[in-house]
Amino acid sequence: MWWYPAGSPLVLASRSPRRRAILEMIGIPFIQIPGNVRETWMDGSPGFIVQYWARKKAENILSSSTGDPVLGADTMVALGDELLGKPHDEDQAVNMLGRLSGEWHSVFGGVCVLWPEMGIDMQFIEETRVLFRNLGVDEIKAYISTGEPFDKAGAYGIQGYGSLLVERIEGCYFNVMGLPVSRLVHELRNRLLKENEA
Repeated sequence: MWWYPAGSPLVLASRSPRRRAILEMIGIPFIQIPGNVRETWMDGSPGFIVQYWARKKAENILSSSTGDPVLGADTMVALGDELLGKPHDEDQAVNMLGRLSGEWHSVFGGVCVLWPEMGIDMQFIEETRVLFRNLGVDEIKAYISTGEPFDKAGAYGIQGYGSLLVERIEGCYFNVMGLPVSRLVHELRNRLLKENEA
């Protein structure tokens, strides 16, 4: 891409196939290096939590990187004041999806890019509102039988079978998928252009 420095692949500090697919879609050169950060439950607002873990993931890989920019990201679902992580089993997935049925909820995405050689240390939070259709028990169990819910916050993936559960969204679709890519590119591009002008 014309604004992105040649020879500086973005290091994706995540094992997420969704984040990988998003970066492939927009053509930014990148390599995927999952870190060994173990996320544990913590108190705080959803925005604070996703920003905290996004930075931890980026810092974990930055310590062993060769100077390329490192991208850390985290996603969390909130139903009112309650945070919904990844379901541990089928019963928990049924419970989560049943509570989301017919309700608005928020998906929070935290993003951190660390690139010391370019003087870039940026992070932000993105929130997307999602409305589920009213779901029957049979529909919920049929969705769970696909296996899709178990590695996803809130027990669904909007880019897969979970798209059938969603009635409406307000905000960035790709944030729900795992990476608010439009804002990421906009903010990183502006930072790089300012560095080039300096």
